[in-house]
Amino acid sequence: MPLQNLFFPEYPSRASLLFLPHGVRVLSAWLLGWRAIFALLPGVFIVFAALGGSDVFLPSRLLAMAIAVTTVPAVFYLCKWLGWDLFPRADRKPCWICIMGVGVVTSFLVSGLTNLAFGSATAEYIAFLIGDVSGLFFLMLGLYFAFRFAEKRA
Repeated sequence: MPLQNLFFPEYPSRASLLFLPHGVRVLSAWLLGWRAIFALLPGVFIVFAALGGSDVFLPSRLLAMAIAVTTVPAVFYLCKWLGWDLFPRADRKPCWICIMGVGVVTSFLVSGLTNLAFGSATAEYIAFLIGDVSGLFFLMLGLYFAFRFAEKRA
């Protein structure tokens, strides 16, 4: 956020335009399935509490937390139910483009539902959407290069 405020000082939104946690949500849901909800919930609660203080217990905040931790696993299970099982298995390589696709779809859903819960303006929806998609892309890109670097060192 400090870097974002440096480049976009007049931007009034509190939404991050590079929201790496969305990538963490996607990878967690892909790897853990429904257990990702319980893995992510403490961190989401702490962030909401740090930003909102005692407002963390407002119905809109609780709904936004539920949206943040359940949407991505739900989409992965919906894909599996439709016959497109993306969860990791030892007998096949991951379809990274497919995982990115689920991440983009869930970004639209999470952004829309979160802003609906907060009653935010359309500009907020766009900011959340940009932040989620860019965060997913750059997290995956960073992990790709980190793993390539680690492979060369091994």
